[in-house]
Amino acid sequence: MITSNIHLGEEVNIDPTTSINNVTIGNRVKIAKYCSIFGSAEHLMEIGDNSIIAMFSMINGFAAKVVIGKNVSISQRVTVMTDSGPNASPLMLRFFPLKTGSVKIGDHSWIGAHTIIMPGVELGEFCVVAAGSFVDKSFPAGSVIGGNPAKLIGNYISLYTRD
Repeated sequence: MITSNIHLGEEVNIDPTTSINNVTIGNRVKIAKYCSIFGSAEHLMEIGDNSIIAMFSMINGFAAKVVIGKNVSISQRVTVMTDSGPNASPLMLRFFPLKTGSVKIGDHSWIGAHTIIMPGVELGEFCVVAAGSFVDKSFPAGSVIGGNPAKLIGNYISLYTRD
C-alpha cells in the first residue's frame, strides 16, 4: 500500500492492497482491496464517516478536490475523475482538451458498479446511480440516474413528500 499525507478517523479499515494518499478519511470508513484513492497536496480528498468503497475502484482527485459525503456506498470498479482527456499528444489536446473539475458526492448516496463519474460533477444527497452509468453532469438530491450518458430516471424523495 502506498501511503502519504493521510488523516485517518477512528475504526478505519483499508485493505493493504489499496494505494491511498493526500486524503482525509472519516470514522468507520471501509476501503476494499485493489483501490487507488488519491488527491494531491493542493487538493486534499475528503471521505466522510461510515462510507464504503468497494474493490477495484479508482478515485482520482489529483487535479481538483473530491468530496465524498457521509454514509456513501461506492460499488466495485467505480471510477471518479477530476481530469480527463488525452495528455500525451499535443495535437490530440487541440481537438480533445483536458477537462478538469472538482467532484462532490452527497451524503447517503449509492454509486452502482462500473460507473464512471467525470470532472465537475456534483451529486446531491441521497442520489442513486445505476450500475454501468457514465455521469458527466450534476444531479440534485434524491435523483435516481442511469445510462450512458446518465439521465434522470426519477426522484424518490418527491415520492415521500407527497400529501
